[in-house]
Amino acid sequence: MSGREFGVPFVYTGSVPRMANESRQPKSAMETTILLLISEPLVRLVIQEVLERAGYLVMATGDLGTAVDRISECKPDLLIISPYIETITGHQAAKYLQSRCLRMKILMVAGLLADDRLQYRAELEKVETFPQPFTGEQLLEKVRSVLSEAKS
Repeated sequence: MSGREFGVPFVYTGSVPRMANESRQPKSAMETTILLLISEPLVRLVIQEVLERAGYLVMATGDLGTAVDRISECKPDLLIISPYIETITGHQAAKYLQSRCLRMKILMVAGLLADDRLQYRAELEKVETFPQPFTGEQLLEKVRSVLSEAKS
């Protein structure tokens, strides 16, 4: 699939297309809340659109303070986070946020996951990882997988 690549390692193909199986989303997707903590505005916007079109309720932000407020409001099922937020690592932010919502699963999306140190830390802290670039459909498959593991 051709598309434009931006400075961040995310392939964007123009407008967010409807996913082929979008209409077949289980009703539980509509009841699933995802907190999206991504510092890059364009990446955050595109991921938010993909998730919302699939029926998820998405609370999106680029800063940790707002994320803390959102966790108190909505108790999300899943946190999607980038490896670096403001002045701390995504791992530190994820650990702190998960202490406020223990049932929340964590999915880290990053172009740097080939770095052995990041991968080791993610495994140590039981954080799911998903390297960029990825398509909208690949993201939805990973989100469904992480959420289904949480329910089983």
